[in-house]
Amino acid sequence: MLPDSRAEIAPAAPWLSIVGIGEDGAAGLGAEARRLVGAAETVFGGARHLELAGALIAGTARPWPRPFDAGMAAVLALRGRPVCVLASGDPFCHGVGATLARHVPADEMRVVPAPSAFALAAARLAWPLAETETVSLHGRAPARLLPLLHPGARILALTSDGDGPAALARLLCDTGFGASRLTVLEALGGPRERIRETTAVAFSLAAVDPLNLVAIRVAAGPQARVLPLAPGLDDALFAHDGQLTKREIRALTLAALAPRRGEHLWDIGAGAGSVAIEWMLRHPSLAATAIEAVPERAARIRANAAALGVPDLAVVEGRAPDALAGLAAPDAVFVGGGGTQPGLLDAALAALAPGGRLVANAVTLTMEAELARRQAALGGRLVRLSLARAAPVGGLTGWRPAMPVTQWAWVKP
Repeated sequence: MLPDSRAEIAPAAPWLSIVGIGEDGAAGLGAEARRLVGAAETVFGGARHLELAGALIAGTARPWPRPFDAGMAAVLALRGRPVCVLASGDPFCHGVGATLARHVPADEMRVVPAPSAFALAAARLAWPLAETETVSLHGRAPARLLPLLHPGARILALTSDGDGPAALARLLCDTGFGASRLTVLEALGGPRERIRETTAVAFSLAAVDPLNLVAIRVAAGPQARVLPLAPGLDDALFAHDGQLTKREIRALTLAALAPRRGEHLWDIGAGAGSVAIEWMLRHPSLAATAIEAVPERAARIRANAAALGVPDLAVVEGRAPDALAGLAAPDAVFVGGGGTQPGLLDAALAALAPGGRLVANAVTLTMEAELARRQAALGGRLVRLSLARAAPVGGLTGWRPAMPVTQWAWVKP
């Protein structure tokens, strides 16, 4: 674990400089950036960055080691000495700046950014960034793109390597967006810059530079799977064995859970994972852990999460409450199954910090009685959700009621 330097007494003046550098190298740096690189006793950066700034480096050049955390520790070990970190473009746009800022206060660093890859791509395409979705797929699953695929959307996606654009093209074709136009922008801002355009279905670009960004103008075919922005995805989008919080109940459950930016959900007895998946779809900052005792269902949750654009959903195989031990603390908890297991509700309630929310759904009389007992003792909101769907009755149509759901929603004092 990296030390938290902010707990120590701060040096009298900034000691760490973070300089953004583009593919045009030292020639593209301003006077202040050039001075900071030249004045540093130690300069950290990727091998490419150190080569680009080589003519300016007077101190010791240190390429990032593997694992990357070792490099962060090396920077912090030199606290108080003149250190410069080189970064691609804007250090705080999916860059090293965010990592360093977790350990170094702002008044101990001086940052000189260069244009980010997103800014350069927007400039080449004349796309207003405020009207464009941006996503980093560097070291991340391409499936993270799926929630952004809406007809007419414009997306800028950073990839990991030269194979990234082809992988995105395959994903678009597999999900019904093969007609989308792709612009592959390579090595932006430098002598190797190249821009090529094609469609996902016709993608055949060869020898793509590892340093690339893909601009996507989304076109949806008749079979495209567009994920709506509202909660309550169609049940047919989830693979399941019947253990699924149904669409309308799920939408009401998400409303009761009331996700807020940066929060973490425990989905206990997750079944198909639908509540955890929809929780994460509400905002990219949200995280969730699905706890499921049946291995086949746990595997199905992982597949559903990948297919619906939240491959980072954590899945824990095990039976609560034992499976809850050691998990990152939740901001909200949903109990969709196994709520009558001894100690489960007690463990969930105890894990929540003040202000945390718990929502539990019951379809059996035993669980309904347990929720009524909890509500009488602790308060909260107890509601009964009844739903009927139109269905054939002989040659006519009538209402077919679903099993009623009793829901207890509680906020920890």
